[in-house]
Order: sequence, then C-alpha cells, then structure tokens
Amino acid sequence: MSPLTAPEVRALEAVDRDALAGSLTELLAVPSVTGSDAESDVQHLLAKQLTALGLDVDLWALDLPGLTTAAGFPGTEAERSEAWGLVGTAAGEGDRPALVLQGHVDVVPSGDRGRWRDDPFEPTWRGSRVHARGACDMKAGVAANLAAWAAIARSGVRLRRGVALQFVVGEEDGGLGAFGTLARGHTADACIITEPTSGTLVTGAAGALTFTIELTGVATHASTPYAGHSALDSYLLVHRALAELGDARNRTVEPLMREYPVPYPVVVGRLRAGDWSSSVPDRLVAEGRLGLRIAEDPDTARQELADCLADLAAGDPFLRDHPPVLSWSGGQFAGGHLPAGDGLRDLVSDVHADVTGGERLRERGAPYGSDLRLYAGAGIPTLHYGPGDVRLAHGPDEAVDLDEVLTVTRALVLAVLRSCGTR
Repeated sequence: MSPLTAPEVRALEAVDRDALAGSLTELLAVPSVTGSDAESDVQHLLAKQLTALGLDVDLWALDLPGLTTAAGFPGTEAERSEAWGLVGTAAGEGDRPALVLQGHVDVVPSGDRGRWRDDPFEPTWRGSRVHARGACDMKAGVAANLAAWAAIARSGVRLRRGVALQFVVGEEDGGLGAFGTLARGHTADACIITEPTSGTLVTGAAGALTFTIELTGVATHASTPYAGHSALDSYLLVHRALAELGDARNRTVEPLMREYPVPYPVVVGRLRAGDWSSSVPDRLVAEGRLGLRIAEDPDTARQELADCLADLAAGDPFLRDHPPVLSWSGGQFAGGHLPAGDGLRDLVSDVHADVTGGERLRERGAPYGSDLRLYAGAGIPTLHYGPGDVRLAHGPDEAVDLDEVLTVTRALVLAVLRSCGTR
C-alpha cells in the first residue's frame, strides 16, 4: 500500500455514497436498449450531468452513413436512425488527457420479463444491491466514472494534466460509439473501461465474430419428405461440424484465458427455418458467434470457418451441390490487450489495493469482445476495471452491489489523481 497524499485524502472524502446510488438509479431507469431511441436519451441526460460537473462537453450526432462505410468499421446489428457521441473533458497541460474513463450506455433487451422479480427498467433496491437491466453491464461503471470525477471536482483538487469521460453507444453490437469517438479525434495517454471485472484486472479481451450461414433444401409436402430435402437435416451436419471446430480451436489457450472452461466458444444463437408446418423447409438461416483468441487475426479465424464448411460440403452428396453460404454479419470484435510492461497495469492494481487495504488485483483475460480492442488499436493502452459480476450480465434480475461500485469509484479517484498529477 502507498501512503495517501493530502489531495488524495481530500478527494476520497468527497465521494458521496448517496449521490452515487441516486445517479445509478437514474441511469438504470432509462431503457437504453442497443439501437433504441433511449440510447440517445441517456446520452443527453449524461451530457447535462457532465456540464453541471464543470467539464467541457462535446455532444455530437454520429455520422452513421460515413462511419458504417469507413475502413475498419466494427460492424453493427441493431438498426438506428440516430446515435450520439459524448465526451466530457477537464483540460490540463499537454495536448491530450492523461487518462480516459470510458463506459458504454447501451444495454441488451430484457429477455423474458416473466423471469424478473420486478420490471427490468424500474430499478429495485434490496439492501445494498440494485436490480435492473444494465446494472452491472455496465451502468454501474458509468455511474462510478461520474462519481469519481464529481468527488474530485467537489474536493477542489486541481489536476495538472487533463482527464476525460467518454460515454459511448453501440458497444453491445459492435462498437459504433467508440469507433466514432476515436474517429472524431478524442484520444488520451491511457484508458480505463469500467466493464464488470469481479474484483480482477482484465488486460486482454478475446474477440467474437458474428456469422450467418444459409442452407437450402428442396421443399415438398410434409407427407412425402422423401421427395425433397430438409434444410434442417443439412443444418444438423453443420452443427456437428461447428462443434468439432470449436473443440479444435480451444485446444490451444492463451495464458490470460486458462481459467475459462471454453475460452473461445463457437455458438449458434439463432435459427430460422421453414414457412409452413406441413412443408419440408427449403431454407434455414443460422446466426452465431465465433470466439477469437486475444492475439488472433480475425481473417485467419474467418478462413477456418469457411474451410470447415467447404470440407463438410465436399463430403456430403447434397451439400456438394447446395453448399452452405457463409457471411459475416453484425458485430466484428477483434481481440485486444494491454502491452506487456505498460504502467497502467500497476497503477490500477495499486489504487485498488490502496482503497481496499487488500492484495493487488489478479490479472486475467475476458472471453468476450469489447471496446478495449478499438482503443488499443488506436495506440491507447487500455484495460477493464469495474464493478459487477459479468456472469449476471444479460440475465434476469441482473444486479450490482453498491459497495463494490463505491470501491471502484474510490480507486478511480486515485487513478485519475496519480495519472494526471495535482497542483
């Protein structure tokens, strides 16, 4: 543990638990599902809060036609008529901020509302835990970023170098917001993304590529299936081939990913087949996710899947003449990692230990794509450190504990002060 300086003590004393709880509750009440109008609503709400906190606010409409056709665009799944970028900056010495605190404001749909004890967009507190869609993924992280800067501002501590808060849309379906923010020229010396990390330090994120496989069959009346060919029968062959591909791809595991039973999953998440119950289906569409290694070239993984399907088709009489059609749709998340030896790793681990009085953070990778790879690709050292258990994300009764959010907030205060310096 490091001895705290007088400015650090002052800033930590300014962290307001009740205000943090109120801010988180307000954010969770906005149903900012990816691609919905509420994505824009929450950005405008946050812009007002950043302005009230004395930051220089850049709120702009993202150029959707320009971004989606730009080189390196990370893909998208949800349709949008508009989207907004948001950055709040406290300027200081130098031509760019020393640190960015980043978080995404979009959330996934609620799923089966019958599985929730309460309305997923009416935050419900049970003791120190709040339940709502987006509680841990990742509005708790957004609230922690806000609260950390609010404490510094209230404390009167002046920073020598600049800091920025970046809030982005579209992370859940590819990274549109982060891509647009970087394209606008917002950069920094380092970035902390407050994704849920369950009390660990995530310095690498594996990738995930969304794919679509289309299969054709021969339609006929259900009473004479032998006169046609079901696209479902062809899919069963494809499904087995995908499982074998997944097994093969998970035989070699990177050190940061060794704690996961299946670090690089190959999963089909959606199937659509047929248009009449009394007909043999002549078309099937399968949509899924191909997990990438942290350091893997996405094109190499794409070719592996293409070769897998080609080999399958070559060995089956029907598929030989009706081969699967593969396309890459939706989010395209490459992997990304913090460079070896980068000082951000020690900084965040140290500040966590300083506020908890415990051990330094354990380092690991994440088995999902995130905005980390976009910042790392832009030359900005980036890691994940934030409140919440990712195993609760995207599920019913998603929740986060306020005490954990408070711990992260306090650690972020120290991270900002130590990155930016005081005067």
